Amino acid sequence: MATLIDSNILLDIAAPETKWFDWSVRKLVEVKRHGDILFNVVIASEFAYSFRSEADYVSFLAGTPMKYEPIPETVSYRAAVAHRRYRQSGGRRERTLPDFLIGAHASVGEYGILTRDPSVYRTYFPDLDIIAPDTHP
Repeated sequence: MATLIDSNILLDIAAPETKWFDWSVRKLVEVKRHGDILFNVVIASEFAYSFRSEADYVSFLAGTPMKYEPIPETVSYRAAVAHRRYRQSGGRRERTLPDFLIGAHASVGEYGILTRDPSVYRTYFPDLDIIAPDTHP
């Protein structure tokens, strides 16, 4: 099964001094054994800001086993429905649409998702196979 990687995992593996580096690298290796590791433009955009130049960013991505996957058009509706449910249940505006686009992409593609922040995915995309620290130590 392919796995969509959340931007928080990318931030971890780009910074070896962080608390989550070892866990994130270990899980990245584990999921690679079972299929492709994917990222999309939303994940890339959330991650790219941490680089000083586009060349450094592109170089980092080239050194990883990840593959870019465009977001299918059908993702937009699932993301919008999940975001509407979030807002109707009292969700604050601080929670932005990117998490819903990422979750909907994983749902439409029937991918797993590797993340350290599984709450929105569990709540609004319960069909996802989620790999997170609380369930995969």
